[in-house]
This record gives sequence, structure tokens and C-alpha cells, in this order.
Amino acid sequence: MAEKKVIVIPDGKICDYIDGKQRNDTPEEYVRQTIEKRLVNEHKYRPGQIKIEYTLHVGANKPRADIVIWEKEDDEKTQANVKLIIECKKETVDARNTKDGIAQLQSYMSVCPNCDWGMWTNSVQKYVFRKVVDEAGNISFMEYNDIPAADGNLDEVNRPSRTGLKNAYDDNLLFVFKTCHNHIYVNDGFQKQPAFFELLKVIFCKIEDERNIPSPLEFYTTSEERSNPDGQLTVQKRIRKIFERVKKRHGKIFDVNDEVKLSPRSLAYIVSELQRYSLLNTQIDIKGKAYEEIVGANLRGDRGEFFTPRNVMKMTVEMIHPQIGERVLDSSCGTGGFLVTAMTHVIAQLEQQMELSLKTKRSQWDMDTVRAYQDKIAEMAASDYFGFDLNPDLVKATKMNMVMNNDGSGNILQTNSLLPPHEWTADFRARLAVALGIDKNALRNHDTIAYFNVIVTNPPFGIKLPIKDKHILEQFDLAHVWVCDKETGGWEKTERLQSSVPPEILFIERCTQFLVPGGRMGIVLPDSILGAPGLGYIREWLIQNHRIIASVDLHADTFQPKNGTQTSVLILQKKKQEEKDKEEKSGIIADYNIFMTMVEKVGHDKRGNPLFVRDKDGNEILIPDTNSVLVHATTSTGEHTVSHEQRVKVRDDQTVLVPAIFARWKQEEGIGW
Repeated sequence: MAEKKVIVIPDGKICDYIDGKQRNDTPEEYVRQTIEKRLVNEHKYRPGQIKIEYTLHVGANKPRADIVIWEKEDDEKTQANVKLIIECKKETVDARNTKDGIAQLQSYMSVCPNCDWGMWTNSVQKYVFRKVVDEAGNISFMEYNDIPAADGNLDEVNRPSRTGLKNAYDDNLLFVFKTCHNHIYVNDGFQKQPAFFELLKVIFCKIEDERNIPSPLEFYTTSEERSNPDGQLTVQKRIRKIFERVKKRHGKIFDVNDEVKLSPRSLAYIVSELQRYSLLNTQIDIKGKAYEEIVGANLRGDRGEFFTPRNVMKMTVEMIHPQIGERVLDSSCGTGGFLVTAMTHVIAQLEQQMELSLKTKRSQWDMDTVRAYQDKIAEMAASDYFGFDLNPDLVKATKMNMVMNNDGSGNILQTNSLLPPHEWTADFRARLAVALGIDKNALRNHDTIAYFNVIVTNPPFGIKLPIKDKHILEQFDLAHVWVCDKETGGWEKTERLQSSVPPEILFIERCTQFLVPGGRMGIVLPDSILGAPGLGYIREWLIQNHRIIASVDLHADTFQPKNGTQTSVLILQKKKQEEKDKEEKSGIIADYNIFMTMVEKVGHDKRGNPLFVRDKDGNEILIPDTNSVLVHATTSTGEHTVSHEQRVKVRDDQTVLVPAIFARWKQEEGIGW
């Protein structure tokens, strides 16, 4: 067998998704590459139909169009035969720009006699035009929802069928969310946060419509409706009808008097952008990245809410390995990323179990089996997944994240979980008790809240909001003054309370109080807790109350560009009372090994720019894109499946390696979960 050729990319270059040529890695190029992937993987155009930077003849000028497409792969690649032109710009270029805006696109379309379609995008604005030529030869442009797919079917552009919905690919869903949010912000006068929540309502309507099987889809706008006031009002009426069902289904998220406040014009635009995608079936990683990025951009508060990178969440969840039937909690849930990741991990186990039981792959299940599978997922979300947060906006955002990714909002509750349980609000205690299947009066104090098998969390830290309330502090050993014995180096707790304590220290102990004996926790903590000499009492308390399973030292850039705090992930298992009694009686802490590793590469630099794997000469390398879709094509030689091997860069990220290494170590140590 011939040796496989390794492809490398010099610094500052990218490999074009369509033609494989090396081009400068610029913001504009990022937009173009994302669109190219959408053309192939969503619209099913074949690479042989597409040319990049195609030279046009416009009078004496010879501009280059970013992307041009011909109707057939074997068409003569002439300007006269061009059917579709796409112009891609960086985010800072406005559509109204006289040189680089939509006027440029329309001038290109005008000089291509058979060019019917054009699209202009900068990732936050998008315009699609169909060229119309009257009998006198006058050219006009009609705005459309989207460009047609390779099969030319305009019905799916105007009113998608259930079978015609597309799964989003790469960053295209992020593009859509940003485009929609930007449209609301600019055209409806909402500030960023209210604009986000209006978008949230429309996304809920989209998901509700997808779930309304077998009825025809009602979440749509035709191009004609979108372009005239009467049609926009018709769309508004359809969406308001769907939103009434949303409020009934999600009464804990939306009030009975809530309504979609967008103008008819904006609502029709948002619907046109979202209608082609299946939000239920798109890969969870793609949905999660898009959703959490736009949430972070609009709801990040001032209470230390530096949301955990997705790769760190995935690493932590895979290490902690939640299982079917275990109760999972994130006591500082933020956007819900940890909960979605944990539930996704368990859903994969459920799918595997059902495939083994039925002896068929999920793609072959009948409708009744799919419905039973979805019901089980909803049941798990309702009984096993819990999230608490102080910020009510983040609570709502987390519920949406759970609905969008796992078809169930779980038990996401707003509270200050550091308060003594008897001071929790009556509503919070009642709802938590119902979800746990207990009497709310059982939640009496910090010794009576151990109901969770698994906790995955990133508590707020690095902030100047210390806890000073005596009623809160007296619940925690770590809020007391501890004294170090200089001879032995050991620490002893005194009866005196500290005057103030950073919240991250209290969250460590609160999470332990939430865990059942033998339960386990994956928690992101600042390294000062693990290394500062004056905080040795925390480490002493951790050892007394847990088996320290693993410590993963994260790179300093992990939370950049927002936060440069050095952090680690601790994997802990809460000791059972008999273990603690035995150690206290003998005066000897059980000896065991601890898994320790350093993650030196997290896939981005301190500015948040992505970093990719390089060869020994410093060049970035490419691998085949395993997510590319095979295209079923019809050409003059008949029907066949086209496999065009696109290649992509590899993120230089060591977090993806840790879970497998940890799993082998855990097996060697005889750790059974």
C-alpha cells in the first residue's frame, strides 16, 4: 500500500474546502469557508459545480466573485452559464456599503445572463436575491428566504417539509443565531439582552413546531410573505398560534401573558432564517456551541460568570461518567452547558442499550420505538437533571438549552443555593421536593440535602463578592478559622467564624453537602485553592471528606480571552460515614493513588484565537473531514454517489486525550464507576 501523503499548511494559511488551494486565513475567509461547507453538506452542491474566486468580465474590469455555481457539474464553466453567485465579507462590512455591499453582488449578477440567484453575507447579515428580467430587458431583484438547493426545489425554500429540514453543519447555526439577534437589535430597538430573549421565544416556537408530529410544519414564511406587510402579518399570526402551545408546554419558562414582541417584519425575517434547519436533529455539539456562544455574548453578568469552555466540560463529564438513573446537579449552571453535556453522555448509553436490546441501529427504528426513546429522554430530564443559578436570566437560558438539545428542560431552578435550606424560597423548596420525591419539610438544614449522585460544576470565582452573612457562614466548616500546627503541618478547625469567605470556597462544601455518600464531583477550581500556603486548611478538609480521584491542571489560557485565572479540574468522591469514622479512629488516612495530569494545550490562545496541530516544521496539518456528507448526484453518465474528500485542520487540544487515559488508569486502580 502506498504511503499516505501528509498535507501541511503554512502559518496564516487555510486549505480551501472546495478546491484545496491555500489561502490567507482572514475573517472574510472564515465566512467563505463556512458558506462553502454549507453548500456541500446542506444544499448538496457538488464541488465540481463550484468555483472559488472566479474572474468575471464587467466592462473593462475583471473582478473576482467569491463563489460561483453552475447548474450541472459538466456545464461549460463560462460566465454566461453561471447560475448562482455568492459574495462573502467580514463582519465589519455593511450590506449598504457602496463598494462591497449588496450593490456589488447585484452588479455581478447583472453581467451573467443566466445567473438567477445571488447571496451576500458577512455572518451577521444575509441577503438572497432572485434576478427578474422583464420583456424590455429591465433587471430587478426579488428578495428570497434562501438560495435553492442543488435540486432546484423552491418549495423547500418557501415552506420546508419535515423530510426537507436540514441538519446544521459547522458554524452555520451560529451564523444564523447571530444574524437573527443582530436583526432584532438593529431593527426593533431592543437592547442586547431583551433581543436575545425575543429570539429565544421564536426558537421555542421552532422546536414546538418540529415536535408537533404528524401535523404539517407551520413555522415558515414564503418569500412573498416576507416581502410584503400583509404577508408578514400572516406569518405573525401563525407564530403567535404556535407560541400559545409553547406557553402551555413550558409554563415554568413563560408567563401566561407573554407574547412575541417582534415587529411582523422582523419576525418574518427570523422565521425565514431558522425554518430550513431541524433544531431537534442537528448535532448537539453544533447546537451547543452556537447557543452558548450567543448566550455568553448577551447574558454574561458581573458575578464571575465566566462560562466553561465546551472542551473542558466534555472532558470533565467523560471523566466523571454519569450513568443512567443517577441524579446529576450543576449548582451554578450558567448557560447549562455542563448539564447538556452530562445528559448527552447518558443519552448515548441509553441509545446503545436500546440498539443492543432491539438488535437494530437507531436509524432503523420505527416511529413507535423513536417515540419511546424520546419519552425516556424526557423522563430522564424530568427526574435526574437539576441546575441551580442565582441569575434568573441564566436559569431561563439553561432551560432553553436543555429543551433544544435533549427535548426536556429538567429541573432548572433559580435560587441562592448557599442560603441555609430553611431560608430557600417556598417555591424553590416545593419544586425541588416534588422533583426529588420527598416532603419539602425534609429540606431542613445543610445536613439534610444529600440527594445527588453526580455533580459537575464551575462555581463563580475570582470575584470581589465575599460572603459575610453569619447565617450563611455558620453552615460551613470552611467558613471557620482554621489553625495550622507548625510542628505537624496539620490544620485544626476552631469555633470562630471568618469575617468573610469567597463564594467558591463555600461552593466546594455546599456541593459536598449535596452529594450522597459515595457520590462523585467534577469541579473547576482556581489553583490558589490547591496551592496557596494559607489555604492549606481547604486541602485538609478535602482529604478528610473525599477520596481525591484526579487533578487536571489546565493551561493558563483556558478561560481566555475573558479571564486569565489559572484553574484545575478536581474529580472527588465523597467518603461514606463509616470510612470517615474508621480513619478518625485510627488516625490514619487511607493511602491511595491520585490521577494527575497537565493540559498544556486547550485549542486556543490568550486572545481566544484557535490553535491547530502542527508538524515538526511548524506547519499546520490537515485530516479528512469525517463529518462531510456524501452527495447523491445525477450527471450525464447516470446516478452515483460522489465522495469529495474535504480536509480540515485539527484543534491543538489535549483535553480530548485525557478521558481515555483516565479510564485506563481507573480500571487499573479498580475504580468501578
